[in-house]
Amino acid sequence: MTAQDKLTLLALDLSVAYPRSPRYLLGHYVVAARTLDKCRALLNGTNGEYKYDCPLDNCLFDFIEITAAVFQNTAASGATDDEFAAWLQDNAKARPRIEIIQWNNRMRDTRISDLPDNLQEFLEDYIPRHVPQNRPVYRWFDVYDLEEQRI
Repeated sequence: MTAQDKLTLLALDLSVAYPRSPRYLLGHYVVAARTLDKCRALLNGTNGEYKYDCPLDNCLFDFIEITAAVFQNTAASGATDDEFAAWLQDNAKARPRIEIIQWNNRMRDTRISDLPDNLQEFLEDYIPRHVPQNRPVYRWFDVYDLEEQRI
């Protein structure tokens, strides 16, 4: 089976399904599974309106010190989630476990008001259009989980 065949089997069609929640852990990192879902879909031409290498993905790339291109090349290999998690462990910047846990918790706890101005401005219009009315957004990850009907 070729790498493309493997990728095709693994890639979601994001025009009809949602990527995983940013809260979902892959290789001990929040955001990683969602980023991988979007990357695979992009490579497979099934990303719909979802963007790979967006500000959320960049938070992960900055922390693990891996570029979007390197992440994408690995996803293009057809690596399964377990293989990708192992690759992350081998290639992400080595950090003490507690540092990764603290970063995960900071990401989970990030409020809209903690974001850079350009993202706050973007979300000011995005939230009323995409999040169900009367559903409060307390944290950045809530935007995704409310819009994608997980909470």
